[in-house]
Amino acid sequence: MKIKPLADRVVIKMLESEETTKSGIVLPSSAKEKPQMAEVLAVGPGGLVDGKEVKMEVKVGDKVIYSKYAGTEVKLDDEEYIIVRQSDILAIVE
Repeated sequence: MKIKPLADRVVIKMLESEETTKSGIVLPSSAKEKPQMAEVLAVGPGGLVDGKEVKMEVKVGDKVIYSKYAGTEVKLDDEEYIIVRQSDILAIVE
């Protein structure tokens, strides 16, 4: 990965999802709301952030649910990523 997050930042990539309605119509991901589920691609080291010790709870490969309007979207090599603070991650999906 070419993006290395700093402090309590996490690089995530939205999981693409297609949904089929009961009548069999396939809704591509572009036709509905963005999913709030993503996969963690890189994790910052944590440490001292805003005067508080931050321990990183997520790890690379985790599937997570994040806040709807959180993070900064970046595009690198035709791939879209989102960089969020760990505090914007709401849950780890197991």
